[in-house]
Amino acid sequence: MLLLQALYDYSDPQVVEALRCDIRWKVACGLPLTNAGFDPSTLVYWRKRLAASACPHRINDAIDQVIGQTGVLKGRRKRALDSTILADAVATQDTVTQLIAAIRRVGRQVPGAAAAIAAECSGADYSTPAKPKIDWEDPQAREELGSGLVNDAAHLVEMFTAEQVKLTGKQTDAVGLLALAAGQDVEPAEGSDGRWRIARRVATGRVISVNDPQARHTRKTPEARRDGYRAHIAAEPGTTLITGCALTQATGSANSDAAVAEQIAGRRARTSDRLRRLSVWHQRATRRHAGGRTHPDHQTQTPQTRHQKRPHPWTTSPPTRQPAPSPARATSPARPLPNTTSPSGPPAGPTHYGTTAPPTRPTGP
Repeated sequence: MLLLQALYDYSDPQVVEALRCDIRWKVACGLPLTNAGFDPSTLVYWRKRLAASACPHRINDAIDQVIGQTGVLKGRRKRALDSTILADAVATQDTVTQLIAAIRRVGRQVPGAAAAIAAECSGADYSTPAKPKIDWEDPQAREELGSGLVNDAAHLVEMFTAEQVKLTGKQTDAVGLLALAAGQDVEPAEGSDGRWRIARRVATGRVISVNDPQARHTRKTPEARRDGYRAHIAAEPGTTLITGCALTQATGSANSDAAVAEQIAGRRARTSDRLRRLSVWHQRATRRHAGGRTHPDHQTQTPQTRHQKRPHPWTTSPPTRQPAPSPARATSPARPLPNTTSPSGPPAGPTHYGTTAPPTRPTGP
């Protein structure tokens, strides 16, 4: 179902609807015609479970194994790589919303942060995720709100990055995200004495939401702006078989097609080597256990014979094959040789008796 969803670019509700109403989907998924489907949230659950498993790329690994065993791409070394933008599943947040959400996350995850926020942070009401009620048409009011949020964020980052504070990985990520959100969209105000204002620019690699810190702004064309990720796919041009894939952030030189192509090629080489070793091991195990016979190369070795070099049976000369004895033939009694003795030479006789001398004609009347 997840493969069909990616192929047709369907949302979760559209997948469930197609599974209920389209016979082709039922056949492809192996479901009976009476299957009523399921709730769309089930797909969310299984995507998260697959991503958190020990083998999240099991489908690609299975395809690589089949390609390696069949040898369908043997000798085909050309690869074509292309990429597309995958939309994210979160709303793009502005600077004020991000800072409030990041401060609230630190208060939930870091011990003692909630009390510190309530006692020492006065830039906004952090008990609610809503934006503060100010005159948004007043530039001075917007600048004061942004400056107060940035100062509160900087105070919390300084407080919880001290050496005596011990944080876990998840808590460290929350504080780091707060520092990133506080510094990506602001700049010092003119003639500032510790005051900040929201910059009139978009930072390179800007985090667009604290709920999905890996999503990025990008442009598919100069006019079409997209938010999300970049999916890369490598395929063999002749057979169109997909040989590799990768999911990266939407921006950055490290996430370009050229950089990802090198990564996929290296990963493909390591995977091919691993599959080759597995194939050799499988073939040896099959020969070892087939019919109870053991190949001479796979016999159990003792510590004394482990390092002894044995000639390979295929490199030694094969034994000489002796022809089978022919059955005995029935012979007639030997016929006496005629008296053809010549007084001047060896006896002569017919050639079919095994003599080499030519026959002579008898003389006399």
